[in-house]
Amino acid sequence: MIAFFRRNKEPNKKVRIVEIGALCALVIASIIAYVFGTIEVNSDVGRVTYIGETTMMMDETECDFEEYSVCEVSYSSDEGSLTITYTEDEYTALDKESITAYIYETEDGRSLYFDHQDVLDNEIKTSYSEMMADEMMSVFNFANASIILAISVAVMLGFGKQFSTYEKCWFLSIMVLATIFSVLFPEESANGVNGIIIMWLYLLDTFLNILCELLISKQSRYNFLVSVLVEITEIAISIVLMYRFATLATTLFFWLPIDIISFVNWSRHKDTDEDELTIVRRLKGWQEVLVIALIVIWTFAVGYLISGLDIATDFYNDQSLETAIIYIDACASAVGIANGLFIFFRFREQWIAWYICSALEAIINILSGQYVLLILKLGYFTNTTYGYIKWTKYIKEHKEEKKLSIF
Repeated sequence: MIAFFRRNKEPNKKVRIVEIGALCALVIASIIAYVFGTIEVNSDVGRVTYIGETTMMMDETECDFEEYSVCEVSYSSDEGSLTITYTEDEYTALDKESITAYIYETEDGRSLYFDHQDVLDNEIKTSYSEMMADEMMSVFNFANASIILAISVAVMLGFGKQFSTYEKCWFLSIMVLATIFSVLFPEESANGVNGIIIMWLYLLDTFLNILCELLISKQSRYNFLVSVLVEITEIAISIVLMYRFATLATTLFFWLPIDIISFVNWSRHKDTDEDELTIVRRLKGWQEVLVIALIVIWTFAVGYLISGLDIATDFYNDQSLETAIIYIDACASAVGIANGLFIFFRFREQWIAWYICSALEAIINILSGQYVLLILKLGYFTNTTYGYIKWTKYIKEHKEEKKLSIF
């Protein structure tokens, strides 16, 4: 593997200085953001004054007490919003869709809302900290994004001789865009998990996926080592959000095993001239037709099965939307399986599967409001084109070398 990272010439010293400077700046910026956000969240609320009361209306809420012992119900008005946690008995006893909220004002002019008037000091402190945490979400997202971006720069810096200037620019551009989107489009909490943690998982998923994609385009067998980390991250995302169970099952029972055996298979088919490259091939026409038919069958069978399950999640509030995403996810998982097999057998058509899978996942991301993950799909589309061109060029240059063995 060490030899794999010794191909290109020593990078320009000025460029290296810039990279080191950027790395240090990102780490410092992340630390400052973390410290500032933490201080603000834990700051003293000071003196609080009772202002008055207002009427708030209940937002649309679905409570599943078969899955959870309590339910969080949101109320809102023009002045602000309030979330109250009810037990099943308390929720059943509610006989109206509005409540009277009591308003308290802090010294810095912020308003706190409660469902009762005689508020304790610890309730005020907790409410104020939660409000500050919401206000500081973009700061924490920036801190998380800066760390991921610093890791990205460190990878390009540490293994700079392996990657071309285009590959470095592509990789870092995608991560910079992901950083910007993480601040502009922060994630809300879901299923009791803070939105900051969810965004951290999205950014980590983006980093690992585009690094894996880049290594595949370079015909490097080491992409499978990164891919294992990708699968672990995406399993965590599915569990946290309680969604995309077709992809979750595919990841657990297909992608993790295929990554391991693919690494072994690619290692056995090194290029005779450049052993860091893997020999790649192309599919025949009848094989493509068979794959398409199996994808259609899988989509409808798995989509129908999962749509019949009663799985509780507060990530979606529309049953029709959830059902549509289940079928799209089933199709994406089928294309993903085909893609995994194509990669295992070193077929160029895996890039076409990447196109289709990326488009399907982009639709899911848009419908789910996961805008930061659209940056990952942009990375997929651009690198897929790059990888398809590189693999096609390699196949044409080596068409006289008939490598029939696929194992």
